[in-house]
Amino acid sequence: MTGCLDYFPAALAEVAKVSKIGNDQHNPGEPIHWARGKSTDEADTIVRHLMERGSIDTDGTRHTAKAAWRVLALLQKELEDAGLAPLSRGSWPAGKTSP
Repeated sequence: MTGCLDYFPAALAEVAKVSKIGNDQHNPGEPIHWARGKSTDEADTIVRHLMERGSIDTDGTRHTAKAAWRVLALLQKELEDAGLAPLSRGSWPAGKTSP
């Protein structure tokens, strides 16, 4: 709490908004989840959104918030791949269609 949520409350709320809007777009009618198989190019997408930082995307969300979401996704995958974290609770691996 103190070292993350207290530092970045508005920023993390914006990243959560990106998650919800992205889920509604890419997984209509499904519970909110990270459908990992739908997009796996975090590094390239981070750069694309950073190039448009400070502006709003066509879905009404900030490119910087989308970049932050992708950075978190990249870090989560790195930690999982290194054996330092389990598959995140909100993830549906590629090919999975329900929690």
